[in-house]
Amino acid sequence: MSAASPASPSPGPRLAPPAREAYRVFRPIGTRWMDNDVYGHVNNVVYYSWFDTAVNAWLIEQGALDIHHGDTIGLVIETQCNYFAPLAFPQTVEAGLRVAHLGKSSVRYEVGLFARGEALAAACGHFVHVYVGREDRRPRPLPDTLRQALQGLLIPR
Repeated sequence: MSAASPASPSPGPRLAPPAREAYRVFRPIGTRWMDNDVYGHVNNVVYYSWFDTAVNAWLIEQGALDIHHGDTIGLVIETQCNYFAPLAFPQTVEAGLRVAHLGKSSVRYEVGLFARGEALAAACGHFVHVYVGREDRRPRPLPDTLRQALQGLLIPR
């Protein structure tokens, strides 16, 4: 007789798609022909690219991130995404941004991906950046310009 395998964890209750009002700022992202997969919708790996693009483009526009010469860079240490409705080329996606946690050297960004004009997210997720020295890759306190920019995206808990 073989030992029984442990029961797999239950996924829990299904998360509801967040509303547009839950996010602080938005930026449009155009889908590309190559984003669609053989099933006729955007492939899941593209969603993570949109998360990264939305956050980093916003940070650069705010003057809070210098990707070429800054002493401090953000490394992703955690990501997650929940999918609610398909997106496909040639739709325009609107990425909503907010900050759920602002630590000493880390930030939890939350991103909602909406089909243009839709009230509910087609997908939402998060990623955590730990800010480190460009050269030594050791955690560093968030630079003041970065912390100030992120304050406007911080959601109350």
